[in-house]
Amino acid sequence: MEPKIIELDVREDLKNKIEPFQKIMEAVKDCNQGDIFILHAPFKPTPLFAILKAKGFSHEAEEIEKKHWKVTFTKSN
Repeated sequence: MEPKIIELDVREDLKNKIEPFQKIMEAVKDCNQGDIFILHAPFKPTPLFAILKAKGFSHEAEEIEKKHWKVTFTKSN
């Protein structure tokens, strides 16, 4: 089965002072092994790494440009 890829950009939410945590948790809740969740954020979302690691995700973060981080989370279990 093809892994599903979910992409979410929270930069606009954060710019408008909207907390995106619930939106992120909603996006990853149905992820299965091998699925990929791509998050775009204005900063490196370090606290999220531990939260999603506990849910079985590994991550790779890259700074695309100032105020644009792309983090790719992969569900491993």
